Amino acid sequence: MVTTKSGRLSDQPGSLSQAGLSLLSTLFNRQWWWVTLVVLLGMAVLARLGVWQLDRLDQRRARNAELIQQLALPPLSLGAEPLPQDLRSLKNRRATARGEFDFSHQIALMHQNQANAPGIHLIAPLVIEGGAQAVLVDRGWLPSEQAAPEKWSQFDESGPENVTGFIQLTQTLPASTQGVARNIPVEPRTEWYRVDVEAVQAQMPYDLLPFYLLQSPTGDEAGGLPYRAKPEFDLSEGPHLGYAIQWFIFALILGAIYVRYVSKKETQ
Repeated sequence: MVTTKSGRLSDQPGSLSQAGLSLLSTLFNRQWWWVTLVVLLGMAVLARLGVWQLDRLDQRRARNAELIQQLALPPLSLGAEPLPQDLRSLKNRRATARGEFDFSHQIALMHQNQANAPGIHLIAPLVIEGGAQAVLVDRGWLPSEQAAPEKWSQFDESGPENVTGFIQLTQTLPASTQGVARNIPVEPRTEWYRVDVEAVQAQMPYDLLPFYLLQSPTGDEAGGLPYRAKPEFDLSEGPHLGYAIQWFIFALILGAIYVRYVSKKETQ
């Protein structure tokens, strides 16, 4: 059943297909063809945005699967096991190291908030036992009132330590990956704004591993300082599926509104 040009409904066989062909002919006639092409282009753009969100959903699912697999691996023993060539495969891998902290070369990672309170993270090199290498360890958070270097000694730990944590990749500016000169400090400094292992290496007397370790809480801290929290990993699929559905609906709405508008104009 379709509406004829006079506004009456027709029940004749084949009237629906004829109406469709008539509408299609109208949409591409001399009056409407350029508007139809613009609308189709707009629908294609909206649909492509939906496909893009579905691609991002697939990427998110793949990353989640990799992270779940990574967290299930046994801890990597630093200094005792060889490192893979692709260090990116170590991100968020649990790791252990035994050694002694060198607090004389400790640094601060500035502008770190915890529960909306400003502060710093203490970063200390752990000289790995039985070797000449060290790994930077994020020991945890201190509030601003404890951020001055002269107050750090109260948090020193004596003797060899067994440190457990999660491997984090070195933090560099995007420009540094494009052949731009690195900002390596000439003089040693304690205040840093990212854990750039290569830059920190310039003021260390031993070789650093090319990543750092986010130290896990052991349960012995009892809410003390430096404050350590277990990292939270987002394994959700994010909003991508919802966004994709929205873009596809927008494309259909645009097409439906345009067809309705043209049909209304042609029957006037």
